[in-house]
Amino acid sequence: MPVSKHMRDRARQLRQSATLSERRMWNWLRNRSFSGFKFRRQVPVGRYVLDFYCASLKLAIELDGHQHDMLGVVLHDDQRTAYLQSRGIEVVRIENELLAKDAEMAEAIIEYAIAQRIRNRPSPGPSGHPLPA
Repeated sequence: MPVSKHMRDRARQLRQSATLSERRMWNWLRNRSFSGFKFRRQVPVGRYVLDFYCASLKLAIELDGHQHDMLGVVLHDDQRTAYLQSRGIEVVRIENELLAKDAEMAEAIIEYAIAQRIRNRPSPGPSGHPLPA
């Protein structure tokens, strides 16, 4: 699906104004340093911008602050997740507070999600090469 110039500009703006939690997560995920998978940050998909996305696994990692507890935001997040899941993208949400207080748990959640995507994926990655272990 082509991405509009508006969404590309929005993603660029979000990359430039990353929160402390986003910068910390990016340090984990960048350069294939997390389980050998390539993640990108602030990736536009349709009308949404994903915090972190691994295309070969179709896995999105979203960092959520306290504003995600508000009713209107919860409903928006549910719609967003349904939209992404309809395109085969699994969404993992990690609260900023968890990342700050228990980084090992946040890391374990991501490792588990990656393992689940690998286990449920019968074919090799889009490049035709086997997925990294």
